[in-house]
Amino acid sequence: MKLANKRSRILKLLPAVKNQFLCAVLLISLSSFHPYYVSVTDIKYNEQEKTIQISCRTFTDNIEDALKKLYKKQVDILHPKDKKEVESLLADYINKHIKLKVNGKWQAIQFIGYEKEEEAIWSYLEIKNVELAKSFVVENTLLYDYLPQQINMVHVEVKGKKQSSKTTNPEKELIFNF
Repeated sequence: MKLANKRSRILKLLPAVKNQFLCAVLLISLSSFHPYYVSVTDIKYNEQEKTIQISCRTFTDNIEDALKKLYKKQVDILHPKDKKEVESLLADYINKHIKLKVNGKWQAIQFIGYEKEEEAIWSYLEIKNVELAKSFVVENTLLYDYLPQQINMVHVEVKGKKQSSKTTNPEKELIFNF
């Protein structure tokens, strides 16, 4: 009797499950036509060098469009006419949109450079002379001024321990404690 009741309930749910499956298939197929707007920022404390190493991955076309909009000039990150100018624009942009407070003190972030990886670029930054980093406040608004649906993933690592979180436009602040 119990088995018959379960079977009956399952058969009643089948149309709903079938509809949910069809919706999931539809969403997956539509997502292949709609790009995602996500950046990834990795922050790692290097205890031996007393530095914080930061790398940011953004889609090339998104960051180029944001730079064009902000600085009112043509920007080609992958094939720059003047690489120093592109680095300067990229450094300025990232420094306006990523802020880092370590152990209660805002830090000056130095732009190191960038490199391409498939359809994205990695920008590298560094903070020098940092004693053991125990707490981080990360403000990340990368591409918010250009893409209202932007999501920014942030990963922080100290002494082999990793924590991750994300901001979704208009959120900007994340707190990490080690």
